Amino acid sequence: MAAEGTLRARVRAIALLRCPRCYEGRVFRGPLQMNEVCPVCGLKFTRETGYFLGAMYFSYTLGMILIALFMLLAYLIFPHWRLYQHFLLAWVAFLPLVPAVFRYSRVMWLHFDRYFDPDA
Repeated sequence: MAAEGTLRARVRAIALLRCPRCYEGRVFRGPLQMNEVCPVCGLKFTRETGYFLGAMYFSYTLGMILIALFMLLAYLIFPHWRLYQHFLLAWVAFLPLVPAVFRYSRVMWLHFDRYFDPDA
């Protein structure tokens, strides 16, 4: 078990979609299905209705960053295209990543909540 307070351990746990308490248990049991509790430490992941509403902020931020990067990449590869074509290509490239953005935004929200309210 990693030291809960270290930034490096927390970033690694987020990258690997791990529990915000023990940094070991998997948050997801399937592509979009979350475990109800951590299989290692027993931390409850499923909370009250609306708990993951805050994850939308992380989802929006991740989505906009990815779309901006895809637009930049499209511009670098196809500089003669019009802006709407870059935008369309960026969206098409982003769509397959929506499930990953969903998963990461939820894990980031769990870590954010655990950081500011460790007793919850």
